[in-house]
Amino acid sequence: MSSAARVHFPSGSTFHTDLKSRVQAYFDSTGREPHGGWAIRVKTAILAAWLMGSYALALFADVGPVLTGLLTVSIGLAMAGIGFSVMHDANHGSYAKSPRLNRLMGFSIDVLGASSHVWRQKHNILHHTYTNIAGLDTDLEASSMLRLAPSQEQRRFHRFQHLYIWILYAVFPLKWWFLDDSRELASGRIASHSFPPARGWALASALGGKVLFVTWAFVVPLLLHPTWKLLPLWLLGVGTLGVVTSVVFQLAHCVSLAQFPEANAGGQMQAGWAEHQVATTVDFARRSRLLSWYLGGLNFQIEHHLFPRICHVHYPAVSAIVQKTCGDYGVVYSAEPTLWSALASNLRWLRQMGRGPALRLQR
Repeated sequence: MSSAARVHFPSGSTFHTDLKSRVQAYFDSTGREPHGGWAIRVKTAILAAWLMGSYALALFADVGPVLTGLLTVSIGLAMAGIGFSVMHDANHGSYAKSPRLNRLMGFSIDVLGASSHVWRQKHNILHHTYTNIAGLDTDLEASSMLRLAPSQEQRRFHRFQHLYIWILYAVFPLKWWFLDDSRELASGRIASHSFPPARGWALASALGGKVLFVTWAFVVPLLLHPTWKLLPLWLLGVGTLGVVTSVVFQLAHCVSLAQFPEANAGGQMQAGWAEHQVATTVDFARRSRLLSWYLGGLNFQIEHHLFPRICHVHYPAVSAIVQKTCGDYGVVYSAEPTLWSALASNLRWLRQMGRGPALRLQR
């Protein structure tokens, strides 16, 4: 990753050191472990039962077209929920204390169609290290059809991106499963960044996961039902999964309150890494327990970016510590009060990026 190697953050952040000490003091004083414990295991069981129950009813029960459609939406929502709450924590190593259990639960993304090997490179390393830095954060390079950052090239059709983005969201899983993963596994590159190629067990699990996913999602239904009935259901399920997952990840970074800093000519970032994470990330709907449960704490993205190895079940408590520490050090902590205000902010940002350059890149 030669381009990434030329970007570095100032070291010796007192803010980051103090913040880590305060969060550690919270765990020491409460006796809690930073991993998920019984709470995440119960949640995993609920989400797995949700997915398997919806799948079984849709596949084997004669419930009529309307209910079958609703069950298909339920399958898409359950897949997204498992991605948010199980695979995401597990692939960050925060699901459990055991690395083996983390890897096992991290394989859930392979069962759901994507590659955990590629995800860890793309998400854990590139996105989490270089958040909102165009050219390095691959989440900003999702498609040439989108302009998500001020420094990206503006094209005429981008003025309509806030309208057609919903179509891109809906088909995104298909692109992810069958094009992006295959290309990246074969080439050992994510955009312009190289990463350790999948070999041995990593390659076998990636290929085995694809086979397992295609079998339960496509082959088994085809053996039981005619293709003409399945096509609209597949589109409905994929569209549900794509829209929900894409929107959630957009709301944390591609909004008007988030910053898009750039390095100077020498590759030096202005702010320290922790300050950078706070500046480029926005929380939303922190008071909604139901949404926090379903999203796996991804509405507490500032906390997640600062402490990715802490399980999301702790984020509500940790967020108070982070916000207080930001206030003490004069670091701006941004949060949208509701899901709808965050969604509105995202749409405003997409319109702004489509119509012209933003006036500011960083605080």
